[in-house]
Amino acid sequence: MGPSARAAALFGGIGCPVSETSGHGMTRTLGWDVGGAHLKAVLAEGEHVLKVWQEPSPIWQGLEHLDLALTTILEGMPEVDRHAVTMTGELSDVFESRRDGVAQLTRIFAERLSGDVLIYAGASGFLAAGDARGHADAIASANWHASAALAATAIEEALFLDMGSTTTDIVPLAGGTAKARGFTDRQRLVEGELVYQGYTRTALMAVENRVPFAGRSIPVMNEFFATMADVQRIVGTLDEADDLHPAADGHEKTLEASRRRLARMVGMDAADAGDGAWEWLAHAFAEAQVRHVHDAALQVLSREDVSDDAPVVVAGAGRPVLRRLAARLDRGVVDFSDLFDCPGEMRDAVCRAAPAAALALLAAKQA
Repeated sequence: MGPSARAAALFGGIGCPVSETSGHGMTRTLGWDVGGAHLKAVLAEGEHVLKVWQEPSPIWQGLEHLDLALTTILEGMPEVDRHAVTMTGELSDVFESRRDGVAQLTRIFAERLSGDVLIYAGASGFLAAGDARGHADAIASANWHASAALAATAIEEALFLDMGSTTTDIVPLAGGTAKARGFTDRQRLVEGELVYQGYTRTALMAVENRVPFAGRSIPVMNEFFATMADVQRIVGTLDEADDLHPAADGHEKTLEASRRRLARMVGMDAADAGDGAWEWLAHAFAEAQVRHVHDAALQVLSREDVSDDAPVVVAGAGRPVLRRLAARLDRGVVDFSDLFDCPGEMRDAVCRAAPAAALALLAAKQA
């Protein structure tokens, strides 16, 4: 089974039966989030979510992967009144620059999609695809703003957190707006609003350089032997629908294989210790990742944009990590899917595709 087939079996196409035409006269909108690793889409009719897709799309390996993901999602797609597109895939090194990435991705979607196509430019709102070239800086990596902006319309005050496969977004919400101080990736990194820690794809050498093991502190090898997907699998929090890319060694995604990959990070083989020892080591990496995000959240909260009793809104595949963080911050938790009219079985899918879901609703309100 190929990557796209696995995605469809595990995640893609989750939703309610969708008729070809709307019987209620409501706008049918498809929100798109074009990441460097995944392509996500959410179909909504008015404010009701109908269907969610996620396809692996490793753009850094070539734009043909994006073309395949697009084709898979568009197959059998019902009539859509409006498309809304946001992106982070312009960061992929297949492009000469971020500006070039925005231009190429915008062109691809404008050519492939029928009907009204809008490009999301963060705080500047929606633009026609033909106007994108002159607003590349606002369009680049603006998907976080869509999710935060939608949450801000529903919750008076909160800390918005979204952990995807690669990064975590941290945005205070107050007074109906996202109180972000950074808008470019560089600004957001400086402000603590963007943390390069993700639920599955983050390499373990980027999480911690020393870990406790068997009563000692051991340096971690700077090798791409394992990822956080292995850690989440070993500690028992991983939904396999969140791990759509090959393992670091290209081998199977089993508990035994994850232990083998984890052991290599400290210069050992899985047979050198018992299963319990590897579980403890996985917990050490999981704890280290929470600390990274916790430190960034404290930096953002120190600005006092939100009160001490404001809840945390959690989105993304990494919601199990974010709930642990909310407990440390002693704050209540609102699941991002609570903001949507969607069936219970779609709640996880909506959270995984938060920016696309947000765009589907935000774009439906455009005149």
